[in-house]
Amino acid sequence: MKIGVPKEIKNHEYRVGMTPAAVQELCNHGHQVFVETSAGSAIGFADDHYTAAGATIVSDGESVFEAAEMIVKVKEPQASERSLLKPGHTLFTYLHLAPDQAQTDDLVASGATCIAYETVTDQHSRLPLLAPMSEVAGRMSIQAGAHCLEKYLGGRGVLLGGVPGVSPAKVTIVGGGVVGQNALAMAIGLGAQVTVLDRNMDVLRHLDHLYGNRVSTLFSTSATLEEAVCESDLVIGGVLIPGASAPKLISREMIRRMPEGSVIVDVAIDQGGCAETSKATTHDAPTYVVDGVVHYCVANMPGAVARTSTMALNNVTLPFILALADKGAVQALKDDPHLLAGLNVMGGKVTYKEVAQATGHEYSDPHTLIGT
Repeated sequence: MKIGVPKEIKNHEYRVGMTPAAVQELCNHGHQVFVETSAGSAIGFADDHYTAAGATIVSDGESVFEAAEMIVKVKEPQASERSLLKPGHTLFTYLHLAPDQAQTDDLVASGATCIAYETVTDQHSRLPLLAPMSEVAGRMSIQAGAHCLEKYLGGRGVLLGGVPGVSPAKVTIVGGGVVGQNALAMAIGLGAQVTVLDRNMDVLRHLDHLYGNRVSTLFSTSATLEEAVCESDLVIGGVLIPGASAPKLISREMIRRMPEGSVIVDVAIDQGGCAETSKATTHDAPTYVVDGVVHYCVANMPGAVARTSTMALNNVTLPFILALADKGAVQALKDDPHLLAGLNVMGGKVTYKEVAQATGHEYSDPHTLIGT
């Protein structure tokens, strides 16, 4: 198969779909890999590294799409990239379609087979291709939040861990999943006073077992969420409904009642955000203020630590890339129900229920489309 790796063009996105080591694995399986020039140079993967791994370097993204049968990316294709997709293409990347009507419409119109990293599952109903980026974003959320709390950036002027004789900051983490657990580890490590809310008692028991009285765990209701958020210096939004838009759990009224200069880091922003006041930002302009509360809503947070993120992502995507290349997309989807769970759009049809509901497209059963 011919596999293409274009350079990411989203704002300050330095990750790359495949490392030279991953390219070498594909070439060892007899496949051709076309990599856009400088696709990985910002994070230390030079064109020479890709050439040594067996790739062919091409001059621009359009040439990558033209040469390839499968496109491997990191972030959702931008409008200029979507115009290059054709019915014969397989696209394998993060998509986050539910809150993105324009992208969904374009992918449907392209006729391409579009598989989303974030909805691929495993035998335990987890999301293995989303997990490493959630780990990165969860850890980054605390350092970003701690930075935003500094006074010259509009924050309260609070040190997350406090000092002897001065109380630490109050941190509330909404959601005890992968993002929440990684944010919690960082916040506790910095000495913050941390509360985690979730509706899964097994998750709360697990966190209580790990951290004991260093963390407060609360079953999430409207009342407990409101009380915790309104008393916080820093709120981390880490809720997720696979493939669907994030629920707006944090209301405008809660934001209004937070202390002046407090901070919310909405890690759920890729799926639309979990606060009513959230809107996607970029690394160029990462924050804005609503009712005195600093909002950090960067939609590609892991792009800031692009080398770590790229390597972590390739560790989990490579087996699926190999399967798609070795077998072809249809056979690979037939053989692996977990990969099939990642299929969002195929042949002009939306094949993921939550995306169809969110965007107004008719839902088509993926099993029918691929003939299982």
